Amino acid sequence: MPDLIRNNLDATLFDYEIVFTNHAYHGNKLAGKAVGEYQYIIAVGGDGTINEIASSVAGTDAVLGILPFGSGNGLSRFLGIPMDTAEAIRNLNERRTEAIDAGKLNRQWFFNMAGMGFDAHIAEVFSHDKNRGFWAYIKSSFGEIMGYKSESYHLEIDGVPYDREAFMLSIANSSQYGNNAHVSPHASVQDGLLDVCIIKHFPLYKFPAMGLRMFNGTADKSKYVEIIRGRHILVKRDADGPVHLDGEPQIMGTDIEIAIVPGALKIITGKTFKGENPVSPDNDQMPLAVKQ
Repeated sequence: MPDLIRNNLDATLFDYEIVFTNHAYHGNKLAGKAVGEYQYIIAVGGDGTINEIASSVAGTDAVLGILPFGSGNGLSRFLGIPMDTAEAIRNLNERRTEAIDAGKLNRQWFFNMAGMGFDAHIAEVFSHDKNRGFWAYIKSSFGEIMGYKSESYHLEIDGVPYDREAFMLSIANSSQYGNNAHVSPHASVQDGLLDVCIIKHFPLYKFPAMGLRMFNGTADKSKYVEIIRGRHILVKRDADGPVHLDGEPQIMGTDIEIAIVPGALKIITGKTFKGENPVSPDNDQMPLAVKQ
């Protein structure tokens, strides 16, 4: 990675430092220390690593950059950031910066997707699997779905109550989980709204078809999917259980509060991202590359 950075990052634009993390949440601490000293803070990793680092960058004047290095790379793909590492480094040279929204779930940041139900359950199972990547995730999903039961949720979305029985409850800032699997095909990271995606219980034989809909961008057309947009979401469920923030699981209680924070994060995007809130680059600032 250092050689790729040296060969592809424009040294006339950036004076940079590379720092390696050595334990969980180390990237969060490094990024927190870098804010105020460096203008550009670069996360090398997947959605979980981005969450860890962006949580220190959000709400500041620093700009986040991404070199995708995860198993799904949902936010990177949504923002049009190249999956090829050398191309992603060269993309940083463009400093094409946008302000995007971020979510907070029980006061913790998320930037791509949060959720509970089956996807959070799988995230918890997957976190203990030594095998990573798309096919390992699919294998875990098929292995767990037979015994998984839908849950009851009482929702309040911008003050309007909803009671739903759901297989999965996803809170989407961007449209996709990762690997171009889109749960909310029309989601935007710049509309000041979160998409509450309620995936209702469906027959087991429909599982492959539901997966196909996510990959061809038609999940919202399914009768088993309901999407409600809102700014402030309250969720009450019957029991404690797993919740994921950008794919990273943790156990939370029965009451969940979620809110959107418009324009919270300045981030370098890819050239295919059609943004609405551009931020001008500062030519006199320097980046910090953080790897996990």
